[in-house]
Amino acid sequence: MRADTFLSQHGYFESRAKARVAIDAGLVSADGKTVKKPSVDLTEDMKVEADMPYPWVSRAGLKLVHALEVFKVDPAGRICLDVGASTGGFTHVLRTHHAKRIYAVDVGRNQLHQSLRQDPHIISMEQTDARSLTASNFTPLPDLIVCDVSFISCMKALEAALELAPQGAELITLVKPQFEVGKAGVGKNGIVRDENLSLKALQNVKDWIAIQGWNIIAEDMSPIKGGGGNTEYLLLARKA
Repeated sequence: MRADTFLSQHGYFESRAKARVAIDAGLVSADGKTVKKPSVDLTEDMKVEADMPYPWVSRAGLKLVHALEVFKVDPAGRICLDVGASTGGFTHVLRTHHAKRIYAVDVGRNQLHQSLRQDPHIISMEQTDARSLTASNFTPLPDLIVCDVSFISCMKALEAALELAPQGAELITLVKPQFEVGKAGVGKNGIVRDENLSLKALQNVKDWIAIQGWNIIAEDMSPIKGGGGNTEYLLLARKA
């Protein structure tokens, strides 16, 4: 049986996707030898050992953890807004860092992990377009905004949130060039192979954030690549 299938069916991981991440990270072994590919055959008589690749409900959490550490941002006691919450990787990280309240906004439905839905500190705002947010959605207003969106520019997703945030609020956003450069800039398998295009997309987002009245404080590359292998970037900004 394929290693990723074996691991998910035998309860090592809740999905084949998580199993593949663990395999890619070198965290799975069979009879003392590292399993290097998801397609490797595993059998019942093998001694299989596996470690979790990350403690969050999705691998996206790794990106925000990195940003919090590098940018020295502390979510403890803060009112947070997660734009593009999806499964809740960013939301999970914020909660484990003791955020007081987290508004998890996503246009989808039934995506937020069940463990997060049950947390009274997390308010699930599913089937909500971030572009339609107003100050009336929040009490009090969020002073820390995080963003990880796909299939839409982060600039479109963030416009309303940046406008309603109070002075001094902070933003940590993931910039995904594959959703910023337009169809012409995306090659086979959704990869942006021209680094200059990626950097131009990053600069466009930075310029746009500044126009909204926010100051860019810091930037860094994401510690892991996005889906398909795209390089992604993290930005920290503060409302003037």
